[in-house]
Amino acid sequence: MMRPDFLGSDKGRGDILASSNSSRQHSKGYRIELLRVYDATGRTGDEYRVLVDRLWPRGISKADADIDEWAKEIAPSTELRKWYGHDPARFEEFSRRYRDELSTDIATGELSRLVEISRRRSLVILTATRELDISGAAVLYEVLRSLNAGYRRL
Repeated sequence: MMRPDFLGSDKGRGDILASSNSSRQHSKGYRIELLRVYDATGRTGDEYRVLVDRLWPRGISKADADIDEWAKEIAPSTELRKWYGHDPARFEEFSRRYRDELSTDIATGELSRLVEISRRRSLVILTATRELDISGAAVLYEVLRSLNAGYRRL
């Protein structure tokens, strides 16, 4: 399968996230932030909050969740998630496989929609994972940042 350029590679990725520096301000004033859903208490301004896990987080009711959207269709597939098991030794291969999943027509449409939202307001990506640096949400975060960097309004 041919990979769109924006899905890139993980080589040399290094530590992309730090718990104290998970947001990136961009030249056009928009921001993409990656947070654990358990730590994301209260909105700040006009942000759009998206849960990107395939499974609903434990201990949080849907009625009490402060999210705008549950985008489980762009989360890693159940098969991929189970294979990975958050094993750091498998992260590079997991990331490659997940980027392949994100290159499907449905996923690229959803990614484009989220990029468009992030051009108008801050986008907060929420996940229940404990280790943000080696999560599917981190891969998604980097893909969205890459798409934003190359974004051109026609």
